Amino acid sequence: MFDLKNTFDRINSLALCALPLLARLTFAGVLARYFWASAATKLSGPFTPTFNAYAQVFPRKMEAAGYDISGFGLFEWAVVMAGSYAEIILPALLIVGLFTRLAALGMVGFVLVQSLTDVIGHGADPATVGAWFDRASDALILDQRSFWMLGFAVLIGLGGGWASLDRLIWNRVQAKTAA
Repeated sequence: MFDLKNTFDRINSLALCALPLLARLTFAGVLARYFWASAATKLSGPFTPTFNAYAQVFPRKMEAAGYDISGFGLFEWAVVMAGSYAEIILPALLIVGLFTRLAALGMVGFVLVQSLTDVIGHGADPATVGAWFDRASDALILDQRSFWMLGFAVLIGLGGGWASLDRLIWNRVQAKTAA
């Protein structure tokens, strides 16, 4: 006889195993290069931000300064460097599944700041911001980024999954504590 409860329990177990890996693979295939390319535009050396970095991260301040970064100080440098390295390190951590929950949470924070900078700092055209429950959803900032957040939410909630460095480390720690 067909057991509906058992079938759904198996589907749930499969989903719990597959979703984290699928979220990480989707991130790797769709967004990782986007973030790495963005970071590359912000660094001309390991500790040297580019002019574009300041223009991207502090658009209004750059405009007010007449696009002269000589008045920018340690705070602006630190923000640009932290953001640039976050765009390099957090995607790498997500892909390999190391500190997955923290990396996904960091990406949520990064994307929120990025979105606010795009909308408020760069003064995005309201037509490109997006609105939920409308017909247009392609190339709209908030519409697309809500999908990004869904993937991050899966990783925050479920971790890196069975095919992650988190799981490998956890299994080794468990084996050592059991021995």
